[in-house]
Amino acid sequence: MVNPILNTDSYKTSHFLQYPPGTTRLFAYLESRGGAYDRTLFFGLQAILKQEFATPVTRDHIEEAAELLDAHGLRFNGAGWQLLLERHGGRLPVEIRAIPEGTVAPTRNAMMTVVNTDPDFPWLASYVETALLRIWYPVTVATISWHVRQTIRAALVRTADDPEAELPFKLHDFGARGVSSEQSAMLGGMAHLVSFRGTDTLSAILGAQRFYGEPMAGFSIPAAEHSTITSWGRDGEVDAYANMLARFGRPGGIFAVVSDSYDLYAAIDHIWGERLRQKVIESGATLVIRPDSGDPVTVVAKTMALLETRFGSDTNARGYRVLRHVRVIQGDGVNPDSIAAILERTVADGFCASNIAFGMGGALLQKLDRDTQAFAYKASAAEIDGEWRPVYKDPVTDSGKRSKRGLLGLVRDGDGWRTVPVDGRDFQPLDGGDNLLRPVWRDGDLLVDDSFAAIRMRADERA
Repeated sequence: MVNPILNTDSYKTSHFLQYPPGTTRLFAYLESRGGAYDRTLFFGLQAILKQEFATPVTRDHIEEAAELLDAHGLRFNGAGWQLLLERHGGRLPVEIRAIPEGTVAPTRNAMMTVVNTDPDFPWLASYVETALLRIWYPVTVATISWHVRQTIRAALVRTADDPEAELPFKLHDFGARGVSSEQSAMLGGMAHLVSFRGTDTLSAILGAQRFYGEPMAGFSIPAAEHSTITSWGRDGEVDAYANMLARFGRPGGIFAVVSDSYDLYAAIDHIWGERLRQKVIESGATLVIRPDSGDPVTVVAKTMALLETRFGSDTNARGYRVLRHVRVIQGDGVNPDSIAAILERTVADGFCASNIAFGMGGALLQKLDRDTQAFAYKASAAEIDGEWRPVYKDPVTDSGKRSKRGLLGLVRDGDGWRTVPVDGRDFQPLDGGDNLLRPVWRDGDLLVDDSFAAIRMRADERA
């Protein structure tokens, strides 16, 4: 079990002694200061709140923290935590406001704000930064996945007869084994599932059930890996493929077979395309060939050409060719750039984007960090002697790290977004309108419990 008191950075445990005398409230905000994408998809706060903020502080937590921090060389705020236990039953007296999960908003705007609700605990708004700022991870994964969705959608709209029906299964999460922990797999995997329905990350399915009430957030299909093919031996390659066909080749079924263990092109041309061709056709299933090595653009193009030679194709209403009986999934070397390049080549060759799906692992769940979208959590106002004062930094050495100042909210002006000043009572915009940062957590209570379906709907609205 995590001790809520110790779910912070060491140096923050000394900050209760560092604020000006008379400080009663501290106001902080979260933003993406820019980065790889100009828009972010906000997701993951509800899971973090339920998992890391719902456990009240106990006397055992206080005693453990006191012993550890004393040995660690820091001064422990024992009186403060004891008061929190006695007055609030161990629940943190803070209010968290945020944009609705699933919202796609421009960067450089406040997405979340935090303020203490009890004047004896101004240090809490900064103390919880460590746990709350970890939202950078699901937001960044959700943002990457959403932008890839737009890339794939554009290709499908151009070439496919029913693009929206196919889109949800065009990017599959292969990333569970490549992340640092199961919690990362869960948070990142859920973030991907906001935009797609394909995943092999079971932790994400469990997380969506547990934190968002979604019975089944994603789906998968039977698929081979190299060990299930190579265990038959090189001379038994045809038997390995025939076994997959016998086990999973059913009318309407879909199964994937990695086919590059030895010679991808020979496997397509002679094994799948000659020896097993008729059985594939008669099975009524869709065989998905997975190349797993080489230059992705070149290999996918040649794979499609060979499959068309052996299985044929039909020209759809948009004038692009759709393979019969077979499809391709590319899972090696897949990232947002290679997806765009593969699709560009596919379309240029006259093939419909329906023929290809993608599996993304490390580039989806691991090849990112807090700087990918330049996330920051900063104090912007402090109430001192009953008066709110702006708090900000403006380093001469890096203007990009200039922080916002004052009490902040978010409004929409037509299609535009603006971070605006708000009042110090109910945090509503001073110039009118509604603050889009709605209260989601107050004094230990979750105020908004969104469904996964609602979050997906919001993300679709901004497509």
